Amino acid sequence: QVQLLESWGGSVQAGGSLRLSCAASGYAYFSYACVGWFRQVPGQEREGVAAITATGITDYADSVKGRFTVSRDNIKNSYLQMNSLKPEDTAIYTCAILTSRCSLLKTDVRYWGQGTQVTVSS
Repeated sequence: QVQLLESWGGSVQAGGSLRLSCAASGYAYFSYACVGWFRQVPGQEREGVAAITATGITDYADSVKGRFTVSRDNIKNSYLQMNSLKPEDTAIYTCAILTSRCSLLKTDVRYWGQGTQVTVSS
């Protein structure tokens, strides 16, 4: 059974930083997989934030470019470093494994984590 567990969400003031972690288990092909980070505000569509291929190629949503950095190892972990946080970054952040292609599209996701809350106050 594939499981993705996010951690280190929390509350921070605008301008602050958080580093989210995602640990995968039960997936033997993690080292070959694309890992994505998505976020969702209740009542809104889930949006892709960042993605990283097995070889370290990254992609970011325009709204987070220059502020967020996605990284990974090829064992079981991915990280999302979030700097210069804004109130509009407040959302539930979820990591995912994408198997059809590496993108910011939720339709390409094969496995989802449970999510972790990030709250940015002004």
